[in-house]
Parts: sequence; C-alpha cells; structure tokens
Amino acid sequence: MTSSDEIGFMKEQIPPILRPERVTPVSLAALAREFSLAESALFDLPFADLSEVQLTGISMNTNDLRAGDLFVAMPGLKTHGVRFAAKALEKGAVAIVTDSAGATELANLITADSAEGDGALAAAAAKTPVLILENPRTRLGDLAAFVYGNIGEGLPKLFATTGTNGKTSTTYLLEGILRQLGEVTGLTSTAERHIAGEVIVSRLTTPESTEMQALIARMRERAVTAIAIEVSAQALSQLRVDGLHFDVVGFTNLSHDHLDDYPDLPTYLEAKAELFTPRRAGRGVICIDTDFGQRLAATSQVESVTIASRADRVAEADYSVAVLEETAKHTAFEFTSKNGSRLTSSVPLLGVHMVANAGLAIAMLLEAGYEFERIAKAIAGGIEAYLPGRTERVSGERGPDVYVDFGHSPDAFLNTLAAVRKVTKGKLIFVFGADGDRDPSKRPAMAQVGAQGCDVLVVTDHHPRFEDPTSIRAVLVAAARAARPELPIFEVSPPEAAIRKAVSLASEGDAILWCGPGHQDYRDIQGVRTPYSARHEAREALKEHGWS
Repeated sequence: MTSSDEIGFMKEQIPPILRPERVTPVSLAALAREFSLAESALFDLPFADLSEVQLTGISMNTNDLRAGDLFVAMPGLKTHGVRFAAKALEKGAVAIVTDSAGATELANLITADSAEGDGALAAAAAKTPVLILENPRTRLGDLAAFVYGNIGEGLPKLFATTGTNGKTSTTYLLEGILRQLGEVTGLTSTAERHIAGEVIVSRLTTPESTEMQALIARMRERAVTAIAIEVSAQALSQLRVDGLHFDVVGFTNLSHDHLDDYPDLPTYLEAKAELFTPRRAGRGVICIDTDFGQRLAATSQVESVTIASRADRVAEADYSVAVLEETAKHTAFEFTSKNGSRLTSSVPLLGVHMVANAGLAIAMLLEAGYEFERIAKAIAGGIEAYLPGRTERVSGERGPDVYVDFGHSPDAFLNTLAAVRKVTKGKLIFVFGADGDRDPSKRPAMAQVGAQGCDVLVVTDHHPRFEDPTSIRAVLVAAARAARPELPIFEVSPPEAAIRKAVSLASEGDAILWCGPGHQDYRDIQGVRTPYSARHEAREALKEHGWS
C-alpha cells in the first residue's frame, strides 16, 4: 500500500482530481466530534480554536492538495505520510489527521527543523491542528464523505459492478440505459469519468476514496441523479469505495487474473465478495455463468438475485438473456424477467459475453425499482452506449475489419476471439502483448488461448513497464508454438510495426483483433506514459496499405 505521497514520485502524467467547483465549508470541530478525534498532546493548540478552522477539501497526497484541505497523513510501505507535512502546509493544508505514530514522527521532524533548519515547519505547525485517528486508512472514505457532504438524504442512485471481465462494459451499458430512462448520469470506469455528459479521462479503475468522494460531490453539483461505478477487487481491498453505500451491486464473472495481488482465485473472489455485504450495498445481482458466480450467489450477505446467459444455467437463474442475432455492428438479444416478461433489444457490440453484460445491467435496474415496461420501451431500439476500446471497430467499409480491445486475460481473449470469429468470413489475425510487472502466471494461458482462436498470430509489446519486453514476448511465443506448432506466428516489436504487419497479411473479408491497448492513449515504458494510440496506429496502417 502506498503512503500518502508516494504517488507523487511517479514519472507518468495523470489527469487531475475532479472536485466540486463550489464547496460548503465544514468546521473542523464538527468533523472532530463526528469521528471522535482528539488533539495530539504533542502539539499545543486549544481545542476551542477548531471551530474557527474551515475545511473545503481533503487529501492524502500533496500533489493533489489544495488550500483549505485536511491533510490525512497515513503510514505506507516505505514511509509515513507525515514526512510530507511541510509540503502539505506550504500548499495550504489547514489541519492534519494522523495516527499516534505519525504524530510522534511529526513532532520529531519539527524539533529537528527547529534545531537544524529555518524553523519553517515549526512555525507552520504551530498554527495547524493535529488530530489523532488510529488506522486512518479505514476511515478515510467516511472522512471524505463528511467533508464533501455526501451523507444523508438526496444522494444519487448508486450502482456498482465488479468482476474479472465485463465490469467496464456493464458500467457503460448501465449508464446508457439510465440515460435512455431520462436520468442525468454519472460514470466512473477504467476508461473515463462521465459527469452529466462531460467526459474526462480516468486515473484509476476505481479512484482513491478521497477522489471518489470529490467526484460524487461534483456530480451532485451538476444535478446527476444516477451513477454507475466500476469497482475492482483492489479497490475493495484498499478501501477506495469506503463512505459509499450502493443501491444495487452486480457481479459479472471471475477468471484467471491479478494473481500477483491475490494468492489464488478463491482469495480473489473473497475480495470481490466484500461488495456484497450490508456495509457496501442494499441488493445484488449475480451472473452465474461461471462456477464462481454460483459460489458468490450462495454466500452473498445481501439479498441477491441471479442471471444467466448459458443455456445450462438459465433454469436455475432468476433472470436470463439469450442472443437473437450477431452482426459485425450489433448483437440482438432477448431478456426474460423473473415473472416471465420478455423484452428485446441490442447492444452495439460483438458477442454473447456483451449480451450477458447487458442482461446484468437490466436486472440491476429492475432490482433498483425501475419498471420493466419502462425499461423495455426505452431500449426497444437498442441500448445507446459507446464503449471505448471494447471490441471497437476502427476500420472502414472496405478492407479487413480491425477491432481494438482492452482484453488482457485468457478468458477475455476466449470470448472476444469467438465473437469476432462468428462475424468474420475470412481469416482471423490476432495481435496481442502482455503487461510487464503484472501477474506473469497468466501469460502462457493468454498465448495458448490466442493461438487456438485465430488463423495468424502476431505477438508484440504492450506496457513493458520495468520489465524486458523481449523476455515477455519470448514466453508468449513459446506458449503459442507449444499450443499450435503449425500456426503462422510472427514476433514483431514495437506494436506500431506489429499492426502494420497484421494489415499486410489481411485481405477483404478478413478480421484483425488487437487485444490489450483498447482505449488507452499511452504505453508505460520505464514508468513513463509514452503517448500512443492503438486506434490511430490501426487506421494509419490501413491507409498505408490502401484501405480507407
């Protein structure tokens, strides 16, 4: 777990935190009473003075800190956040909340500064309240909710989706239906943040709790009435959605991924299952297409219903969804409710897995209290949603079809390759790479699934981070050749050259699926975000080979 300020050392450029434009100040005395915070005995400031301190924000990271903020200094793996107190005070922090160990370390820093430095830290700290809260990470979300006023009545409806694959797609489809129902919508996902039609690039799949609460406050300021949130297992483990209580939560599936963060799949499922507890949610909807979904349905701690798209699981599910038609531009489906009511619609996406995501979104809305007939009427002409980098077709009317996708796990490859195969008359060319410094155990399976699902394979680079990309490719190529020795396999680096190689091998009626980069506009190389767009490179490659 990072300390309050370790994020500030990252070389990559990331978008700024979104905050409300206008904030009603909160008294530090009120915050202290609400959370039973006591002044540190190491600092001499009368408690009565806390009523004069007004908070307009909260931060755990001095890079994002603004004047008027409460600085929460927490212990990290390498250092304690109080080591950045001087910077926090310089930037305008008006109070500090930390644990006893942090207060002691801060007092020592002040003593050292007075003895050896210019005394600036001591002078600033003398005017700044320091309050004690043990294990501050566990209360950070609640603190932020209080500061930004995200408590009590009148909050937007909150929906959350978790799962290995499909949570981003479900989140976008959910927001699309909500918009078609007339709601003013907000969204936060791996790809983007949406605020009443405004689109902003994301920082993390699920932002830190301080950022999340600021984002919710900004959405409230813009009169947002319903919010769809993508929640990762890491976000739950790291308490990033603390301070939020979701009306309905959804589960897509669970498969091999993130075993660098969790020792095994049962532990990975347990991390996601935290979303299905009374402190997190009111109701749940669980897709039981996977065995892990069935396991979660049996152990969910909140009242939950189930949905299935697999024919052998439909009979045991409360809701079901089935594909009616698959084309290169959309997939039509039929949704059946618990009482047998049916609706038909479509998604502007490929594959049975996308229909399963749409079904989950519809079921979540029904469980939130939206009427079946109203939903059916709203989406009769199809669900209106644009999903950046999710089997996104970037080619023209002539030449090979080229799809860019964010998939980066064996299961994601399996589903997406199958979906593209169904709508492709010619050969299927698959381009992919693997992340550096991320779960290396899944790389052989990724290559094996890729090799078995295509006619030509092009192995390239993705985010090497601090790993040697040559060694990553070597593992992928070896696993692919072991799976299908006869398959044409090309190892091409960098990815700009790889997509051009794929296009050179393609003809009219063929398809190219490029998995990994999806919507992202950069590559992480040695900790630096290098500008890069797979969509742009694919289109340029097509033009260079004579296709519009």
